[in-house]
Parts: sequence; C-alpha cells; structure tokens
Amino acid sequence: MTTPPLLETSNLTIRFGGVTAVNSVDFSLKETELRCLIGPNGAGKSTFFKLLTGQLRPSEGHVKLRGEDISGSLPHEIARRGVGIKTQVPNVFNAMTVEENLWIAARHKHTPAFASDLAEEILTQLRLTGIAKREVGQLAHGQRQWVEIGTVLAGEPELILLDEPAAGMTHEEVERTAELILEINRKRALIVVEHDMQFIKMIAKTVTVLHQGSVLIEEDVATVLQDPRVRDVYLGKGLAA
Repeated sequence: MTTPPLLETSNLTIRFGGVTAVNSVDFSLKETELRCLIGPNGAGKSTFFKLLTGQLRPSEGHVKLRGEDISGSLPHEIARRGVGIKTQVPNVFNAMTVEENLWIAARHKHTPAFASDLAEEILTQLRLTGIAKREVGQLAHGQRQWVEIGTVLAGEPELILLDEPAAGMTHEEVERTAELILEINRKRALIVVEHDMQFIKMIAKTVTVLHQGSVLIEEDVATVLQDPRVRDVYLGKGLAA
C-alpha cells in the first residue's frame, strides 16, 4: 500500500463573485519535501495558502492532509493537525523578548517547563541565543523574521507555509534565511512563496508556478527558470538574473 502524500489538493477552486482566484489546482507534497511556489502578483499564491490553512473555504475541490479531507476545517483545527504558517503580516509581541515570544508560542501545546526547553532548542537551531533576552521590537528586520519562523516552529508543525520569508532582507540575511530553511527541511515539509529568484535558487528543488489561479508549470528549478512561459508571465523581471 502506497503512503499518501503529506498534503494533496484536487480540483481546488475558489471564486469571489465572478472572479476565480484559484482554479482547479492539483497539488501534491511528500513528507519532508520543500516546494517553492512562485508567480506574479495576483497569481493566487496567498489565496492558495488561505485555502490550505482553513482561512478560506473552497468553492470546489478538496484539501487532504495525509489522506484526510480538511477542506471544511477551521484554522485552529488545521493548526492542531500540524500545519503552521508564517504570513507577510508580523505576528510577534514587540514588547517581549525573543525567548518570551518562543515560550508563549510553545505554551499553547505544552507545560511551562517543556515550553522552556522547546524555546531553548529553537533558539539554538535558529542561532538566536545571542539575542534571546532582547525585545523583539528592537531587532533588525531579518532578526524579527527569524523570530517569527521560530514561533511557527514552537507549534511543532509537520508542514510549514512561509509567505515571502526573505522580503526586505539584506543579502546576508537572505543567505542565512536560506540556510535556516534548509536546516528546518531536514525534519519538516515546507511550502515557500517567494519573489526573490536568487533566494529560490538557494533553496528550491521543485518549483510550482501559479498564473491566474492555475498551475502553469511544475518542474525542477532550472527547468522552470528557463521556461519561456514563465519568463513571459514575469515579463523578464529579475528572472534572467
């Protein structure tokens, strides 16, 4: 008997009035796979994430997690099943320290003592021990992004969705973020939405391209970046670099 994919969508569709934002998307992700999801603005990437996490309900089609249909589940139910998301909107407490933010995120599922241990483990994994006692509001942009990834990890998800994790970062921060994502990927599956093609090249194996709500192409990163359809969709913006 074959093992079902970790995540699978079939004919996933959502309409807002007369506009189809996600159109018949068939998508499959294996256990501990890292997938990059790219596409121009308005391609349906963020809407696709909202469908996966229960923030939106599909007009048609299904989302399955390890073979179980979660299409109608609420966000907190899907989170409990092991799906974590870092959105573009910051979701950390600025007046609290890095360590406190991680502890609070871990405390949702664990005892205070275990939450402390887990926070310490994440600080080490993300190389944040040097800023553990600093308030998040005082941190540089890249550091805040890493703290936010840490709060997602504190929920111990098996699948992590990252929406533009490298946005606004310096080149050095982008490189470190790529290293952290590859480290996380050793034990967990990830879907990463990103516009920075250099960053995509650092982390990607398989890339799915969305265009006007549909899958345009799904291939290895080199094939995708050389595909003329992808170049046309992006109008050459940064893609040839």
